[in-house]
Amino acid sequence: MKKLVIIPAYNERDSILGTVTDIQRNAPGFDYIVINDCSTDDTLEVCREHGIHVLNLPVNLGIGGAVQTGYLYALQHGYDLAVQFDGDGQHDARFLQSMADALVREQADMVIGSRFIDNKGFQSSGIRRVGIRFFAFLTGVLFGKKISDATSGMRMCNRKVIELFVKEYPRDYPEPESVCRLLREHYKVLEIPVEMRERSAGVSSISMKKSVYYMIKVSLAILIERIR
Repeated sequence: MKKLVIIPAYNERDSILGTVTDIQRNAPGFDYIVINDCSTDDTLEVCREHGIHVLNLPVNLGIGGAVQTGYLYALQHGYDLAVQFDGDGQHDARFLQSMADALVREQADMVIGSRFIDNKGFQSSGIRRVGIRFFAFLTGVLFGKKISDATSGMRMCNRKVIELFVKEYPRDYPEPESVCRLLREHYKVLEIPVEMRERSAGVSSISMKKSVYYMIKVSLAILIERIR
């Protein structure tokens, strides 16, 4: 199988090399592509200096647009599966093959790497865990399947889902909404335990001030997805 790691990157100059090195060392069966989302720092220059495979966006599309660009790349280059993988050093490439094995073995459409099954590694901040638990409750009530880590950016999908996401993918905070889209249309979504780390550099795109907006926006998007 052809396997692609999609790495959306915005201002990740201090962590992108470590992220790619982790993949090369611990997931040698995977190709990768960095989607540089019009970074204002020298992320692009770091990639070029170290020979990192990078696709440079001329305008900032946000996380949804960057990831969708990666799915389009995967589709055009004939990949059988693609996995989103954050560029900030939080994700651990040691778990990528386990996710691929589960995707094939269970004939799943998407496999999500969850921090909250074995509760090992970095567990996110307290306020974010409250939000994640709320989304788990909401998906369970509305779609009949509890997703313990719906906000996880470490998610792998098969070619059928790649084709779907190329056509339509949420723009802002896409992880919970896109998972609910799959659940609504009866795709098979699984979670497996992974360990995550604190980001190695940079700052999160979701600040404390944005947290309330995030909760309201994502909750409304999930509700709308339920009634579509």
